[in-house]
Amino acid sequence: MFKDQIGKQSNKVKNVVERGAVKKFAEAIGDLHPIYFDEDTGKLSRYKNNIAPPTFPRVFDYGVIAGMNLPNKGLIHGEQTFHYERPLLVGEEIYCYSIVKKYFEKKGNFGEMGFLILESFGEDLTGTTIFSSSSTIVISEAVRKVLT
Repeated sequence: MFKDQIGKQSNKVKNVVERGAVKKFAEAIGDLHPIYFDEDTGKLSRYKNNIAPPTFPRVFDYGVIAGMNLPNKGLIHGEQTFHYERPLLVGEEIYCYSIVKKYFEKKGNFGEMGFLILESFGEDLTGTTIFSSSSTIVISEAVRKVLT
């Protein structure tokens, strides 16, 4: 169903690691470590700044992959992993994009399921990768019927 999308990349989108968003995210996940929002703690840290929680890139905009028309409802968020070269610093600008890495299908108890693997990246202003992530989107039989 999405095999023709493999290798396609989204446009790069500028995102800001905004202090208020980092604080709200940390509160939402229940991790109130002061490195995320207390300015004095950030200044005294080895990073000389506050950092974002490791899963914070989940809220970034990764652009649009042309021809990738997934529905807004019914998708299942599967596995997601993150790999960091360094932490995200509060206040910095990050350029994010995604690439369709793989697509495969499996028959299961709930019918034919599709598995879409996306790799996403966040780069600094010089184009150096700060983080990458891999995520699996599970496309149920019901969603597949809507798409065909």
